[in-house]
Amino acid sequence: MSSVNKSILLVDDDQEIRELLETYLTRAGFQVRATADGAGFRQALNEAPSDLVILDVMLPDEDGFSLCRWVRQHPRQAQVPIIMLTASSDEADRVIGLELGADDYLGKPFSPRELQARIKALLRRAQFAHERSGSEVLVFDDWRLDTVSHRLFHNDGEEVILSGADFALLKLFLDHPQQILDRDTIGNATRGRDLMPLDRIVDMAVSRLRQRLRDTEKPPRLIRTVRGSGYQLAANVVAGNAH
Repeated sequence: MSSVNKSILLVDDDQEIRELLETYLTRAGFQVRATADGAGFRQALNEAPSDLVILDVMLPDEDGFSLCRWVRQHPRQAQVPIIMLTASSDEADRVIGLELGADDYLGKPFSPRELQARIKALLRRAQFAHERSGSEVLVFDDWRLDTVSHRLFHNDGEEVILSGADFALLKLFLDHPQQILDRDTIGNATRGRDLMPLDRIVDMAVSRLRQRLRDTEKPPRLIRTVRGSGYQLAANVVAGNAH
């Protein structure tokens, strides 16, 4: 996938890292905007959309977690892919970021080449999901998913904001209703990153999606755990209308 015309918004308070990444990614063909704090990031995203954002966790005015939460609630940029950067090796930070809707996580120090590879992987996934979606609306249980806009609606009118990872996982289940999907299949389709053990990544992703779908009964009613095998969407899926 070509990086030409793909825009990236980066926030990092370390001037050296910020300038290094801005130079490296610009040379790779990306259009890069870089800011040093949360206020600058909010202003920049409101002024113009981006194809991907990179959030440093530790910033002088607010942390990357609050910015991640804000992006996922943004009226125009809620689905933009998010990569979070951190100097912490604490798995708890990674868990928090992923639960808030980040699509990938990279610990400092890191190779700019690795960051570029992850950027391209996320942009490919976003493009692939858009190309596959056509104009289809999928109806299941009490929900309706618009696969073009990635907007999820409940029958009571509530709209649920989905991250890129949320959408990819939900679309995987909707493409294979009533089928048992193992962790390898889910992991490869939704993230494919060795941020932490695969089982942990998949279980977190499924738990987060259950929260989005109000599937919090014990045991869950909609996305069932099949012990020793994986997970299953226990619902019929039909093509529906956009309204």
